[in-house]
Amino acid sequence: MKALKIIIRIAAALLVFALGIWLLQRLLVPKYVTENEEGLLVKEYYSYAGGNDVLFIGDCEVYSNFSPVRLWQDFGITSAIRGSPQQLIWHSYYMLEDTLRYETPKVVVFNVLSMKYGEPQSEAYNRLALDGMKWSDVKYRAIKASMTEEEADSEALTVASYVMPILRFHSRWNELTGADFKYMFGTRQLSHNGYVMRIDVKPVDTIPKAAPLPDYSFADVCWDYLEKIRTLCDRNGIQLILIKAPTLRPHWYDEWDEQIVKYAEEKGLCYVNILNEVETIGIDYTTDTFDAGMHLNLSGAEKLTKWFGTYLKANTALPNHRGEAEYEEKWIDRIDYYNEMAEAQAKQLSENGKLDGYWGD
Repeated sequence: MKALKIIIRIAAALLVFALGIWLLQRLLVPKYVTENEEGLLVKEYYSYAGGNDVLFIGDCEVYSNFSPVRLWQDFGITSAIRGSPQQLIWHSYYMLEDTLRYETPKVVVFNVLSMKYGEPQSEAYNRLALDGMKWSDVKYRAIKASMTEEEADSEALTVASYVMPILRFHSRWNELTGADFKYMFGTRQLSHNGYVMRIDVKPVDTIPKAAPLPDYSFADVCWDYLEKIRTLCDRNGIQLILIKAPTLRPHWYDEWDEQIVKYAEEKGLCYVNILNEVETIGIDYTTDTFDAGMHLNLSGAEKLTKWFGTYLKANTALPNHRGEAEYEEKWIDRIDYYNEMAEAQAKQLSENGKLDGYWGD
């Protein structure tokens, strides 16, 4: 009996300790609600996973420029975006692998801008891409593939810190704000099936001439991962479409474009450089961008999405799910939230002359 009491006390102490660590982790890990909000995107995917016929993967050139709600409303196409800030091509590959644990889309749309990056850029971008991913062997391999040189120097600790982020953020005490306590156990949805809405306008003024590069070759690692994406899609009966979004910064060189065109032709893939379709789409860089051409605002994203939906209808066999109760019920709430956010942002712009938050609060 005495031994049993000791075991119970030890178990209770361990439980209290584990609960304390969990609470501290919830408090100290960044909430991504007052800055770097896009850090919520990867985690949010799991709330709308399933039933998506189209998957967009890539960086801000997908999550700022394509509206799944508009694709649904205009074409009955169900879609999701798995984007993250400066998502590199190995991030995109593992996002696709992770997605296949939950659903198998009929079409994957990959934005090729990340082909320009042949090595990890920073731990911060790795965190934005990987912290929100649910734990699995896919996440483990993604961490291993994404490490910066500094992270790789202490590989075991780095992997552990992605499993238990408190190991990375334990010293954030002096950075805590009211938001860390308010959103300790959850945040309001940022995206609309992965689309990040902005309705404000900052027109393109001038575009500096792009400097020539000493070498326009893409790194071997980028070609390797592009082929991995293609092979994974092929193995799962998924049609892969390559795109270059119609944003003006950073510059997309003709020499880069030629390499993607050649690859697509050799592999029998669709590739569309949407920069060449801007006039047809009707994008106006004086009204359709919120940051002088790096990303489209809601007006620009809806124009692009309407054009791209027509492209998808012409080049794929995607079904139209409108009228199907299972889908209609799911999307009605998403449409309402989409409109609610647009109205909230419009109200804030009207009252304050600027947008201080995606939710307008």
